[in-house]
Amino acid sequence: MAERSRRTVRDLRRGNRARVLQRLYFDGPLSRQELGPATGLSSGSISNVVAELASEGLLEEAGVVDSDGGRPRTLLRIAPGGGLFVGIDMGETRVRVELFDLSLTELARTDRLLAQHGYDVERIVGHVRSGVSDVLRDAGADPRMLLGIGIGVPGIIEPDAPEAVGGPGAVVHGQTIGWSAVPFERLLREAVQIPPEVPFFIDNGAKTLGQAEMWFGGGRGAGAAAVALIGSGVGASVSRGDILDEDLSNAALEWGHTTVQLRGRRCRCGSIGCLEAYAGAEAMRERWHEAGGPLPPDADDETALAALLAAAYPGPGGAPDPVAVAILDETAECLGAALADLVNLFLPERILLGGWAGLLIGPHLLPQIRRYAQEYALEHAVARTTIGLGHLGPDAVTVGAATLPLSDFLARGGTRPAPTVRPGAGVASARAAAPVRGRSAAG
Repeated sequence: MAERSRRTVRDLRRGNRARVLQRLYFDGPLSRQELGPATGLSSGSISNVVAELASEGLLEEAGVVDSDGGRPRTLLRIAPGGGLFVGIDMGETRVRVELFDLSLTELARTDRLLAQHGYDVERIVGHVRSGVSDVLRDAGADPRMLLGIGIGVPGIIEPDAPEAVGGPGAVVHGQTIGWSAVPFERLLREAVQIPPEVPFFIDNGAKTLGQAEMWFGGGRGAGAAAVALIGSGVGASVSRGDILDEDLSNAALEWGHTTVQLRGRRCRCGSIGCLEAYAGAEAMRERWHEAGGPLPPDADDETALAALLAAAYPGPGGAPDPVAVAILDETAECLGAALADLVNLFLPERILLGGWAGLLIGPHLLPQIRRYAQEYALEHAVARTTIGLGHLGPDAVTVGAATLPLSDFLARGGTRPAPTVRPGAGVASARAAAPVRGRSAAG
């Protein structure tokens, strides 16, 4: 009974810390008086939690504001130097690694190009290992301040795979990149030189993009939103609930491999007629090349898509290339039809197009995409849905990846994970890597 009571008190304390941190993170800066009604905690509980979090370097003062007839109130905010996160986007053309402080302000970044070697697993692991080392060094950051590493990857993620599947840890099933049950978390844990208690969070890149847009971008405030990731490939995620709602759900969808053309083009997944075979940048490059478009033989997807858009929309005085126009119109129709499926299935308030290719084609194709979505979707459902562009730009996947450990950190009330021993590491090394409380010099 005593142990149960201790667990209850500990859980209550952690829950109170989580409420305060989450409110300050998303709605701050706030005063102690404002935190009370915002969190439902008593003034005494607020004072205790604030004092505790401030002593750990997680909160700091952010000025004062006048109050009605009383003493000025001190504002509080999350202390940027209270911890560090790494966000990694394993994209189609590069592995991007970024280091963020606790406020998700970027401190350092590095890119590793994939053009020559593709998705070779050992090389990807090496890119992550060297990238994490480089951003920590460039920012002059203490690795012991790391609160977690988030990674957005293509494919289906099995988060807690058993040893028999390659675990423990997340396993990636990425059919389009040639990954079959790759024990990615275990490989990273063995290779990346960080303190052993620092957790990895591996999830689908479309899901990390969706979480970034829901937290900080065009999805904020929506009860339900769908976010499409359009790059060389295509994916999507659907989110429901407020960011501070315990029932918030965010699910990745293999939307790019839904069928938009019966007996259509062969997709790189091996099936036929997939959305990705028409709306992915790789497919648009291939279609224009097959139609005789003027492309250098070694043009990458980004170069080819920019050239395709320039041919279709040459600007004042130029004549549009009818082949380029036809390819982009077919792309818009396929996207509109596939978005109509999202509307009919999930009834989102908002749909956002993101990813580097989505942001590139969006300004030109959005009117057509909306028109086709209205033609293919149920009238009442689509009338309640807005379709626009994501707000966070091409770095949104990396930011979203960093929100994975951030979300866990906030849910734990700012407590740091207990040290664990990695395979091959001794107890002494785990103790030596114990976390240091307080602010990082990088903040």
